[in-house]
Amino acid sequence: MTEKTSEPGFDRRMLEALVCPETRATLEYDAERQELVSRGAGLAFPIRNGIPVMLVDEARTLD
Repeated sequence: MTEKTSEPGFDRRMLEALVCPETRATLEYDAERQELVSRGAGLAFPIRNGIPVMLVDEARTLD
């Protein structure tokens, strides 16, 4: 059984409930990088083992 890269490793309904901890704005799902992206804050939050890590200290700064 193969896993599609476009399928999130978490429940998509959870994305609707999550917001950026900095801006409180909605997040975009980046399937390729397995991240939740906050354009307003310029941060990308990693998804590890199917769990979004919503800590600013763990986020990647967008280029």
